[in-house]
Amino acid sequence: MDLGLLVIRLVIGLLFVGHGAQKLFGWFGGYGLKGTAGWLESMNMRPAILMALMAGLSEFIGGLLFVLGLLTPLAGLLIVATMVMAIVKVHGANGLWSTGNGYEYNLILIAVAIGLALIGPGKYALDAFLF
Repeated sequence: MDLGLLVIRLVIGLLFVGHGAQKLFGWFGGYGLKGTAGWLESMNMRPAILMALMAGLSEFIGGLLFVLGLLTPLAGLLIVATMVMAIVKVHGANGLWSTGNGYEYNLILIAVAIGLALIGPGKYALDAFLF
């Protein structure tokens, strides 16, 4: 079970670190803070630069905490918050299925983040070592 939780944390966490890095630094084909702010501005999210910073930090820090298994409930909350916002502002109007740009994938990530926050990160985690 602990090895399975580690695999889940690593895959989900590293992907969120990557998404955060796209928004914050323009890494991995991202648009950086200014580009992300422009996109958010187009959806009437203001102040756009602050919203871009919050989204990027939530994904980056939430993903990093998930990978480390550190403060796992907080990591889950950060991931859930960004995915709820993605559903509300981007995918929700398109319905459930990802084939129509819907929120299916976001919902899966929410379920994983909540599930892991509730059961814990397993023994291969800093939470297990520190607490």
